[in-house]
Amino acid sequence: MREYGFTFPTLSVYNSGYLKGAARMNVYRKILLSVAALAAFCTAFSLWMQYGFGFDPCVMCIVQRMAILFAGLAAFVLAWLPQRRMWARLAAAVGVSIPAAWAAWTAVQQLHLQSLPPAQQPSCGAPWTFRLQNAPLFDWYEPLIRGFGQCGVIEKFLGVPFPWWSLLACTAMLAAVWGGLWYNRRFEQ
Repeated sequence: MREYGFTFPTLSVYNSGYLKGAARMNVYRKILLSVAALAAFCTAFSLWMQYGFGFDPCVMCIVQRMAILFAGLAAFVLAWLPQRRMWARLAAAVGVSIPAAWAAWTAVQQLHLQSLPPAQQPSCGAPWTFRLQNAPLFDWYEPLIRGFGQCGVIEKFLGVPFPWWSLLACTAMLAAVWGGLWYNRRFEQ
């Protein structure tokens, strides 16, 4: 537009420094922040399915939700360690893997429970709201652990049971943190 004597100001986010910092960010830190974003999405999606569509989560579903939430919180907090050090990357991988593996193990248990005939399905236990009703600050986290569903009832999204989605998310988290650790060790040093 120079022929009219006017130039449009360019709005460049890259030149302002925001994306320059992201481009220079350590690869493993990007992976950890991606894992934290995946965990936040999974937690928000499970809450949306519960409160938006009326799905009633069971005890095992709530364990998976909380473990994925803790994996995401661990990934977010551990992403700010000095990721150029091997001990920091290893600590982050272990810190994210423990709750993610716990959620995956619970999802596999729930899938096994759902594969049993209804007469052979054991009870999944008392609801978390009953177990923790006298705990401190219960009113703050009660919406996260509310649910009275049966663990043997197969609830689906896009034709796939919810424990499979949880197992897929946990597998993606574990593959990302350990694959990123391998990548960083192999190619960045």
